[in-house]
Amino acid sequence: MTIPAFPDVATTLSLAGPAGLLEVAVDPPEADVPPRPLVAVICHPLPTEGGTMHNKVVTMAARALRELGATTVRFNFRGTGGSEGTFDHGEGELDDLRAVVAWARAGRPEATLWLGGFSFGAYVSLRGAAELQAGLLLSIAPPAGRWAFETIETPTMPWLVIQGDEDEVVEPQAVFDWFEAVSKQRGEGAELVRMPETSHFFHRKLMDLRGAIKHGVQRYLPGNGNPGDAA
Repeated sequence: MTIPAFPDVATTLSLAGPAGLLEVAVDPPEADVPPRPLVAVICHPLPTEGGTMHNKVVTMAARALRELGATTVRFNFRGTGGSEGTFDHGEGELDDLRAVVAWARAGRPEATLWLGGFSFGAYVSLRGAAELQAGLLLSIAPPAGRWAFETIETPTMPWLVIQGDEDEVVEPQAVFDWFEAVSKQRGEGAELVRMPETSHFFHRKLMDLRGAIKHGVQRYLPGNGNPGDAA
C-alpha cells in the first residue's frame, strides 16, 4: 500500500505494520497553543483486557501533551480495533511501535520524539525507549511485577513515572521499589509522581493526571533550548 503522509490535521489512518495494517490516530496541538517541533507517540494498555488507543488515560495523556504544543500519535496494537494481526505478548507490539515511530520520524524529521504509555503500553514503550532514542519517556502505571522489567535497559532520557497509590491492577509498592532501584543507576532526570487515592484507571483523577503530566514534562519541551531538543 502507499505510505500515508504524516497529516497536519486530526486524522485516523491505516499504516502498514509488521503483522498487517495498523490503525493510527494523529492529532495536532490544541488550536490556541503555539505548535512545537515535538511528536509524542502514546501506547495503550493490554489488548486482552480491553485496552485500546481510545482508553481514557491514553487520550488524557495525549491531550495534556497537545496543550503544551505537541502533535500526538496514538495507535492500536496488532489485533486491536482496526489493526490486523494477533496479540503477541509484547514482542510483536514492540515491532508495531517501531513501525509507527519510523513513519512519524520520516514524516516529521525535524521533530523531537517522545514516547509514552499506560500500563502494558508503558512496558512496551519502556522496552523501546533506548533503541528508538526517545527525547523523553512518560510511564503511567508501569506494570512492574507483571512483566519482565528486569530485562529492560535503564532509560537515560528524561523520564516521568506516574503511579496511583490505590492501583488495583499494578501493585504500587512494586512500582515504587522498581523505580527506586532503577533511578539509582542513572542519577538525575527521573521523577516519580505518586498520586494518592488513585486507582489504576485514574477514576475521578484524570484532571490531576493531566496536571501531573504537564508539570512534569514542561522543563523538557523542545523549541526553547531545553534538553531533548537534539533527540
